Formats: sequence, structure tokens, C-alpha cells
Amino acid sequence: MRALHGHLVLAGTLALTLAACTDRSDARHPREGGDPAASATVVDPRLRGDDGSATAAAPSTVAAPSTIAASSTVATPPATGPMPAEGAITFLGFGPAHWGASEEQVRQAWGKELDASPGEPGGCHYLFPLPRSGTGFRLAFMIEAGRFGRLDVRAPDIAAPGGGRVGMDKAALHRLYPTASEQPHKYVEGGLNLRVADPAGGQGAVVFELDPAGKATAWRVGVPPQVDYVEGCS
Repeated sequence: MRALHGHLVLAGTLALTLAACTDRSDARHPREGGDPAASATVVDPRLRGDDGSATAAAPSTVAAPSTIAASSTVATPPATGPMPAEGAITFLGFGPAHWGASEEQVRQAWGKELDASPGEPGGCHYLFPLPRSGTGFRLAFMIEAGRFGRLDVRAPDIAAPGGGRVGMDKAALHRLYPTASEQPHKYVEGGLNLRVADPAGGQGAVVFELDPAGKATAWRVGVPPQVDYVEGCS
């Protein structure tokens, strides 16, 4: 009888031990359909909604560190300032504002705000589209003696009459402008100015500035004498 009692006590002890182990295992690995309170403890507090509740879609929005690092290198800052309409810049001027137009006519042709650089009354100054970046201008309208005489461009995404752009090399520009003439740059050793006359016989001309490596760094279009000013309005 005593032996039977001892076996019953031992069996009860083993059953309690197995039950305790099962409870601890469930606490570490909550099963589907288990206690909601236990499941909530594994949600990252950063993924909760504004009301403190866990959002169902939150885990799927967390990117792996490698994904975040890759995406941060793809973004490119947008270009600063507006773009002129395609084909607005010609050997005749800018849209309806031809060479010799007044400052007001240039402003109307642009159709957006223009900021005027300082200048003496009746002298030479530029009109710059807004907003302007801290690294210089993309394009600028030269006004001298109250008249539009030239347009300067330093942005690679704006095409000159005939298709030339900042960043093109000398060979590519000569293919576009077979009649272009070359002159040494006045201030850049090894640099060149590539001058293209209006093929229609007008007074307008385009001048590309090339660095010593033969790459176009800027261009301007206008009429003499303004289009040939190396220093701009300086």
C-alpha cells in the first residue's frame, strides 16, 4: 500500500513539472490565437500608432539597414529655378522678346519673377529667374542701355539654338555647328571660345566657352557687341 502511494506522489510531481515547462515555453513563443497581452509585448514601440496601439501594417514598413543605405544614395537634388519652354531660345532672342526688346518685354516673355542685379541707370545689368541657388545662376538675361542684348546659360539641361549644351565636348559641338570658329579664351589658359553665327544670316550668334579639356562650361546667345563681352556686365 505504501509503495502504491509513493508511485502516485511521483506521478503527480512529474505532471506538475511538465505543466510548468509548457507554460514557460508558451511565454517565450506565443502561438497564433494565444493571449493578446502576451503577443503585444513583442511589438516595437516605434511601430505603434498615435493612440499607442500596434498597427497591423507597421512591421512590413520597416526596411532592412542595407535597403535604407541603398535608397539614401539614389536621391538627386532637383534643379533650382524654372526651365524655359523648349525652343524659346533662338538666334532672334527669347520667345517674343527679340534682341532690342525692353526689360519689361523680357519680363513678360519669361512670365515669372525675375531678380535684377545692381547696375547704373542706363548701364548693364542682368535679370535672374527665381529661385536662385547658392552656387550661381542657371540662365540670365543681359539688359544694356535698357535693351535686351544677350542671354547667358550655365545649366546642362538647357539647349542652345542648334542643340548645343553645357558638358558637350568640342568634337560634338563642331558636328552640330560645322561653320563654328575657334578663338583662344581671354582668361582661361588652354580654353577656347567657339563662336557660331546665325545660319539664317541674322545678327545673332552663340558663343560656347570651353575649358582646357575641351568641355563646354557655359554658353551665351545674343547680338554684338554684348554677345562678345568676355566679362559679361563687369
